[in-house]
Amino acid sequence: MNPAYILAFILLYFSVLLLIGWFTGRKADSESFFIGNRRSPWFIVAIGMLGSSLSGVTFISVPGWVVDSQFSYMQMVFGYLAGYVVIAEVLLPLYYKLKLTSIYTYLENRFGYYSYKTGASFFLLSRTIGASFRLFLVAIVLQFTVFDAWNVPFAVTVIITLAFIWLYTFKGGIKTIIWTDTLQTIFMLSAVILTVLYIIKSMDMDLGSMFEAVRDNKLSRIFFFENFNDKRHFVKQFLGGMFITIVMTGLDQDMMQKNLSCRNLNDARKNVYTYSIAFVPVNLIFLVLGVLLVIYTSFAGMSLPEQADNLFPLVATRGGLSPVVSLFFILGLIAAAYSSADSALTALTTSFTVDILGRGGEKESILKKVRFRVHIMFSFILMAVIMVFRLINDQSVISALFTVAGYTYGPLLGMYSFGLLTRWKVYDHLVPYIAIASPLICVLLNTFSEELFGGYKFGFELLIVNGLITFLGMMIIRRRNSREEYGK
Repeated sequence: MNPAYILAFILLYFSVLLLIGWFTGRKADSESFFIGNRRSPWFIVAIGMLGSSLSGVTFISVPGWVVDSQFSYMQMVFGYLAGYVVIAEVLLPLYYKLKLTSIYTYLENRFGYYSYKTGASFFLLSRTIGASFRLFLVAIVLQFTVFDAWNVPFAVTVIITLAFIWLYTFKGGIKTIIWTDTLQTIFMLSAVILTVLYIIKSMDMDLGSMFEAVRDNKLSRIFFFENFNDKRHFVKQFLGGMFITIVMTGLDQDMMQKNLSCRNLNDARKNVYTYSIAFVPVNLIFLVLGVLLVIYTSFAGMSLPEQADNLFPLVATRGGLSPVVSLFFILGLIAAAYSSADSALTALTTSFTVDILGRGGEKESILKKVRFRVHIMFSFILMAVIMVFRLINDQSVISALFTVAGYTYGPLLGMYSFGLLTRWKVYDHLVPYIAIASPLICVLLNTFSEELFGGYKFGFELLIVNGLITFLGMMIIRRRNSREEYGK
């Protein structure tokens, strides 16, 4: 498809986002930017959070993941449901009770200054890496489909990608994002469904024969119980999915900032349960698409790409399908990545301004200037990380994302678990050392697990181990007799 047509369509799409950004940001203040004045309709938040949870990583990687992992990802999705129950029934009541803007303020109330700063710092690190992964996907596809034809350097593509996000988020923040993410979720799912329909039409299938073909394909196996050393084993995947949801949603300022923008706790719970249930069929559609892509490559005489992440882009842009598929694939990818990256940029700005700089209580005129500068700063940080990631990435993006999360979110899991499950206080100044040591120990365990544990290979359950190490470390540094003191 002509790159000029693609670019024109993208510009039209972003014009709509900018219009939404202008409309919602006209009277926005810092409370609007941080928590949407706590007036967000829960059902709108739910649709937007569905897109944010999926992101460009899911859009690209999950369809290709079936080649190596079959439908085993659904075991994690079932674990996600259990994680959302914990968020709705344990974490949300805590956050609303304390009326938090930043969820890491809880750590200061519970343990002290150093724990607070440590938790916020690990979030900033985690979300910066995660958002960079997602935006990297968009930049690569834009480079491949549009800007290579005009010899535009990749760095310029990254700048353009980030500039669009900055333009429609810098005024309204969360107040804008809950609406733009809803639109982007609709575009993303439309792109997937449209691709499925065009593929089955190209192979002269109807919906019934499509379901039969997917069901009978060996790649559609969901449950794995045989070999516990297998990363796909049900227990590993289920527990990994459960705890990944708890930390990457419930302990993540980015995701919880949207929940905290709801009018009250009941609305926030409705939001969580609604999009968590929707998460199951939506992810199943992505996996079905993956099997169809594999079947179609054989039908069209195409070779499977060396990297699974390239399967969907290859078929959508060079598979001989309608140009409409190529166009909607690009639009869907942009929508998927931006629905998570825009809120990430806003959350990074919020956390750094409130948690690190401690400027949340400033006058509005001063606070507005501070968050404006921080917003720009994180835009440049994301750009730098994307460029570094381009040089070092050599594995499936979704695997890389969850691997990194297993290291950086683990200390948050341990800190919050200790705070919620015990009544002890700790020597606060030692918490940063525990939080740093825990991921390093996990790196060693993951590297030598086969030698140490008789061939055992860690999967996403490494996150649980990481959190447990942090929890035990905090047990070691607990203050004597502080349990009774805290319970008074």
